[in-house]
Amino acid sequence: MQADTRYDVIVIGGGPAGLAAALEAHADGQTRVLLVERNDTLGGILPQCIHNGFGAVVFNQDLPGSEYAWRYRTMVEQSGIDVLLDTMVLDVTAELDVYAMNDRDGYMRLRPRAIVLAMGCRERTRAQIRLPGSRCAGVFGAGTVQRLVNIEGYMPGRRFLILGSGDIGMIMARRLTIEGAEVIGVLELLPFLTGLRRNYVQCLQDWGIPLYLSTTVNRVIGGRRLEAVETIRVGDDLQPIPGTEGLVECDTLLLSVGLIPENELSRKAGVTLDPRTGGPVVDSAMSTTVAGIFAAGNVTSIYDLVDYVSKAGAVAGRSAARYARERPDGRAETVTVAAGKNVASVIPQRIRFDTPVSEENLLMLRPSALMEHSVQVELRAGSRVLASFRGNYSRPAEMMIHRLKPQQLRALKSAPRREITAEIQ
Repeated sequence: MQADTRYDVIVIGGGPAGLAAALEAHADGQTRVLLVERNDTLGGILPQCIHNGFGAVVFNQDLPGSEYAWRYRTMVEQSGIDVLLDTMVLDVTAELDVYAMNDRDGYMRLRPRAIVLAMGCRERTRAQIRLPGSRCAGVFGAGTVQRLVNIEGYMPGRRFLILGSGDIGMIMARRLTIEGAEVIGVLELLPFLTGLRRNYVQCLQDWGIPLYLSTTVNRVIGGRRLEAVETIRVGDDLQPIPGTEGLVECDTLLLSVGLIPENELSRKAGVTLDPRTGGPVVDSAMSTTVAGIFAAGNVTSIYDLVDYVSKAGAVAGRSAARYARERPDGRAETVTVAAGKNVASVIPQRIRFDTPVSEENLLMLRPSALMEHSVQVELRAGSRVLASFRGNYSRPAEMMIHRLKPQQLRALKSAPRREITAEIQ
């Protein structure tokens, strides 16, 4: 099969990262860009996110997710970027071959000069968290229920219990209450909130929905349909405490137990994945370990704000277009950033020193410890502090985002062995 070489950059995924990447790659008007999306519309998960909380950084406005997606989709349509909808990418190779198919064009082999991976993420399932009990109907992922209610207009139950204090779960607790359902409460295995504090206030506290920390599901009970859930308290080691069981009658259990970066294609291409994030190891240009392949957004790590997903996509798109034009030798000077004390993960994992002055150098840390007081982030080479910045608090649910200043980049460049550690004190 002969490869189609018409495109300079192919972006895989039409969510917020992919839309921003395609627009930035096409910005010079000379780069030929193809955006490939497996669904029948662009926007990713955003069209079903009808709540506000999007756009404060990118548009300086508080928008619902559906309008945020519409704005980007409109810009893509007006730009003339080629788009393939209802198209599944089956394989990506290290030689930059993209194999895809749809019901119109059949099986295609595409060979661009650069690729942006923007496949997003998916929900953890019941099987992945090993939820014990009967295999009855009425157990859903929170995102699935969000689509059923907001897009399909279908209520999957009347009396709900939610496991996990992730953002989608808390947002759906409010949404279901508005639609007339009874939400008994939200259970969280960990001793702290795993979603944004604003969603806890606006979606649970404001609506009188209780949150039970250090509590989980011990057993699912039901025949053909869920009838009840047995709950149990857990200790500091997250193990169940015998004698703390409770029974909650409900007909629907929502799972809001985390998201997983969608990286089957990344693995096929030979991209190195970070075990901490589950996504590709990237540098400041969003370049992966495979030359010509870039990645951005929730495919690299789970973000808490879509605006920064778009910002990362824009960086990946610009970098992919630059690579397609110039084909650099890949020997950019970098320093590796590892997660240290009180840090769960870092994006990017490598900081480049050849980034254009006009480019933002954003360092994004995911804390691993809850500290409700002023903290200091230190970038260290052994015992030597190369750069630091302060934060108002450290919350595992919220990324800490810092724009590296030129003097900080110069300090990082002086690191011996080109390795540093990020710590939160």
